[in-house]
Amino acid sequence: MRSAEFDREQVLRAAIKAFVAKGYTKTSMQDLKKATGLHPGSIYCAFESKQGLMLAAIEQYEKDKSAEFETFFVDQPRILDGILAYLENTVSEVTAIGHDCQKACLTQKALSELSDNEPEIEIALKDSIQQWQHGFVEVFQKAQQAGEISGDRSAEQRTQSLVMGILGMRTYAQTQADKTLLTQLAHQLFDDVCR
Repeated sequence: MRSAEFDREQVLRAAIKAFVAKGYTKTSMQDLKKATGLHPGSIYCAFESKQGLMLAAIEQYEKDKSAEFETFFVDQPRILDGILAYLENTVSEVTAIGHDCQKACLTQKALSELSDNEPEIEIALKDSIQQWQHGFVEVFQKAQQAGEISGDRSAEQRTQSLVMGILGMRTYAQTQADKTLLTQLAHQLFDDVCR
């Protein structure tokens, strides 16, 4: 059997949007067919199962988010300015209006709905979050070395507070999507974490 030819990254990004919109459990093969343009047989051929597609989607999501993360720290006068830019971008994401907007985070959405019968996906999601956190730890370490923040709290402690705040802000935004308010909260989070 000849393997289906398609743009893998494009398909995975379309699957990510479908999984974020409905959640992993509620996303049907028909939803995935509509989102990706692939027939279920092609999805099974390429990814073996819906679970295989989700695992590949998590991997693609992590790659995309890691590449995006790096852009926040390019050409910034201070390392900490990159963290503030990241927070402001998060506010823009969760308050965006339009059909193509991705307000939710794939990892957060999937973790909130998965049950114990999907251990592979749960492990992949937790690994993805660990990679995200590691990026912040490195940034805080660099900021401490540059003298932008004190060493009173470790980079790990600052990261834990920041990540908890970001996840909380994303959840809060689902019921309170006021951009001005969320921007104020993002700045308050930044100040609390970086003081």
